[in-house]
Amino acid sequence: MRIGISLLTFAPGDLGGSETYAVQLVRALARIGSLEYVVFAPTQSRELVGDLPVIEVDEPPAGARGPSRIPLMALSARRTRAVGDELATVDALHYPLTVPIPGTDAPTVVTLHDIQHRDLPEFFGAARKSFRRIAYDRAARSATAVVVPSEFVRRRAVDQLDLDPARVHVVPLAIDHTVFSPRGEEEREPLLLYPARPWPHKNHARLFEAFALLRETRPRLRLVLTGGGHERLGSLPEGVETLGVVTTTELAYLYRRAACLVFPSLYEGFGLPPLEAMACGCPVAASQAGAVPAVCGDAAVLFDPTSAEDIARAIVETDTQREALRDRGLARAAEFTWESAAQRHDAIYREAAASATPEGTPTTT
Repeated sequence: MRIGISLLTFAPGDLGGSETYAVQLVRALARIGSLEYVVFAPTQSRELVGDLPVIEVDEPPAGARGPSRIPLMALSARRTRAVGDELATVDALHYPLTVPIPGTDAPTVVTLHDIQHRDLPEFFGAARKSFRRIAYDRAARSATAVVVPSEFVRRRAVDQLDLDPARVHVVPLAIDHTVFSPRGEEEREPLLLYPARPWPHKNHARLFEAFALLRETRPRLRLVLTGGGHERLGSLPEGVETLGVVTTTELAYLYRRAACLVFPSLYEGFGLPPLEAMACGCPVAASQAGAVPAVCGDAAVLFDPTSAEDIARAIVETDTQREALRDRGLARAAEFTWESAAQRHDAIYREAAASATPEGTPTTT
């Protein structure tokens, strides 16, 4: 059975957890996948795919980002003869980044990371909200199978998009345990860490309020931000610094130094940073919104992300429970592996491909 995987909408640095998912999934499939795969990827992202066969598609002009990049990549794919030749050979095509390009007559698998544009429409401009409703909603409704990262997204997608529940499969995201792990007994610093781009739902403003409350009695406390785009936040409060975009190795080092990961997001389809922190032995204080409580289990102190006082309370509580949280966090993070995620995707691919034949069996082996 031959499975196509389209990463043509991949834009490094713009996609957050969905970017991590796409890269780690294809690498895990290369290691332990049981099927034959071909990946469609932008030329500049070729090296991220690992060892799977790749059909490269030329990038659009420099500066094309976000939704404006999509039609340009679709046009480039149509002009690449190898794309059409390979599409004719696949038994199913997976869109890990949701947007369905290139088009195909084969059964499709679409990963729907969230439906934030429906649950929190006030966080989206008219153009981006319209784009998501067209690209994301239609892709999910027309797909043979839909993959979601959490039961939270499954419930919301079935309800909001009127999807057949039998077509929607929960496959949790995971972490790379070769990168995110303890390294001895690093000494924790008076440092809070928040790795997130300043998208509206990431709730930086309320975190700054909570941080100011904590600094009244803990003047040495620092708040470190990572991720691009923090210049949009304007002048940062005293004690807050941004490191910009960091590598996964650098991020793991920060997790090992931080006294606490604080994760005040107002909405998450999954939420990888709490698990990454746990895998490094870092205590976690996290929002009780979206999928975050289910992801964290009993290994984090939860708080109301709309209350600066409750965020501050939870951060203080992580300090009093740090040893217990460390042990529970390490155990919790160990449950999430990309190998397990790849195996579950393989099963979904087989089922989707089998749906295309009258006998319910794959067209190739």
